[in-house]
Amino acid sequence: MSRRIPLLLTLILLIAACGGDSAPVIDPGDGGNYAFALGPADFVSGIDNPYLPLTVGTRWVFEGGGERTEIEVLTETRVVMGIAATVVRDTVTEDGELVEDTYDWFAQDVDGNVWYLGEESVEYRDGAPVSTAGSWEAGVDGALPGIVMPAELVVGHAYRQEFYRGEAEDLAQVARIDESVTVPNGTYSDVVVITEWNPLESGVVEEKSYAPGVGMIMEKTVRGGSGSAVLIEYTPGG
Repeated sequence: MSRRIPLLLTLILLIAACGGDSAPVIDPGDGGNYAFALGPADFVSGIDNPYLPLTVGTRWVFEGGGERTEIEVLTETRVVMGIAATVVRDTVTEDGELVEDTYDWFAQDVDGNVWYLGEESVEYRDGAPVSTAGSWEAGVDGALPGIVMPAELVVGHAYRQEFYRGEAEDLAQVARIDESVTVPNGTYSDVVVITEWNPLESGVVEEKSYAPGVGMIMEKTVRGGSGSAVLIEYTPGG
């Protein structure tokens, strides 16, 4: 998962992950306030959240900033913290040369929230692996899962997407709903826009746009830089 950057480091975020009184309060500057209390019985098989449907065989292709990103939901699963996670492969190329190859792990809870359980990521230079920075696994070395797509989308709702202290601490907030967005692949309505940032870095804030039944269709930098990636191909699985 890409590393994002802070919007307001003084903001106190409330996670309504699965509802109830146990929803933890998080200070973006202090991951020690974050907790995860779900177990394998709290998760379901497969992922059908309308804004992040991860059906086996589904494929997305994005282009932007000189890069081409291909994302595919694989048939395999990976057990993380006793939870059978869906595996999604994400490859990034520049001028046809592989620069990053990542396997992300996701699972959906009984309330419909999609959780991010970790990743194995390798960066390449001139065809050779040079870094595994950003790789992490929930339950290992203090790392904890986070929500990548809430079941209920409410403007202003903020949440932690991942937590591995000093390595992966992405935060997100629902910025807008019911948007209409046009990308090369088509025009989508009822789009939700999510703001993402990372307190480990500084200066850049990004937005991701998600369409119902499809998933992410665009991402762009809105602070501290420029650039975007847009959906050019979408192939549903199943």
